[in-house]
Amino acid sequence: MLSVLATDSMKKNLSLTVFLTTLLLAGGCVYQAALSQGNLLDQEVIDQVEVGMTRGQIRFLLGTPMIDDPFHNNRWDYIYYLRIGRDKAIFKRWISIYFEGENVSEIITEQELRPDL
Repeated sequence: MLSVLATDSMKKNLSLTVFLTTLLLAGGCVYQAALSQGNLLDQEVIDQVEVGMTRGQIRFLLGTPMIDDPFHNNRWDYIYYLRIGRDKAIFKRWISIYFEGENVSEIITEQELRPDL
């Protein structure tokens, strides 16, 4: 009788140990969703931006800028990056638009974002 109780107790302990080990191992495999930040800008839309356009036209084409710095009213920055899971960003884009008064004076499209994004 004593050996039967010991065997049942050992089975319960073994089952509990296997369950806890599985739970701990599964906890390290946490899903991380894709992270998309900023304004997604198609190249076709970017190609429509021209020097001389108004702020309203730029906002209509590209949307609200990601960075609208109150200390630099003459510059709007549109930034976008896409990171899937724990990997580095697979797609990055940074566009700056400079204004003179209400009109676009310069468009800078080829800027590098930090490599560690």
